[in-house]
Amino acid sequence: MRELPSNQLDPRIKNVWRINDAIWIAVVFLCCFVPFGIATLVEPEPWLLMVLAGIAIAFAVLLILFVVVLPPIRYMRWRYELSPEYLDIARGIVWRKRFIIPFIRVQNTDTKQGPIMRAFGLSSVTVSTAAGAHEIPGLDVAAADELRDRAAELARLAREDV
Repeated sequence: MRELPSNQLDPRIKNVWRINDAIWIAVVFLCCFVPFGIATLVEPEPWLLMVLAGIAIAFAVLLILFVVVLPPIRYMRWRYELSPEYLDIARGIVWRKRFIIPFIRVQNTDTKQGPIMRAFGLSSVTVSTAAGAHEIPGLDVAAADELRDRAAELARLAREDV
C-alpha cells in the first residue's frame, strides 16, 4: 500500500472546524429546544421537561465531541501531496478515504474563503474533474494560491502531453 501523503493542513483549521461545528450544533439545538420550551411554558407536563433535559444533554455531548475531541483527530488524518502526475488526498476518521486525482483529468482549480476562514487567514483549494470536486481546506492563503496555480499548471502540461 502506498504511503500517506506528506503535507498536513495549517493547524489553525482546527479552530475553524470548532467554530463551524459549534455554530451548527447551536442552531440545531435551538431549533429542537425552543419549540419544546414554548410548549412547556404553555402547558407544563413532566414528559416535556424530560424531552428538554434530553435535548440539553445531547447538546452538551455533541458540543464536547465536535469541539474538543474530533478536531485534533480530524487534523491528524487530513493529508495531501502534489506530485507532477497527480494530487493525492487522504482524509477521514472512521471512514478513511484516499483520492488520487491525475492531472490529465483536472478541469478547474479554485480557491475559496468563508468569513471564518478569512478571519484565521486560511483558504481552501478545490480541484474539479468531470467526476466531481475535491477540496483541501485550511491552507494558508499564500500556500493555497501557490497550490492552486501549481495544480493548474500541471493540469495544463498534462493535457499538452497527450
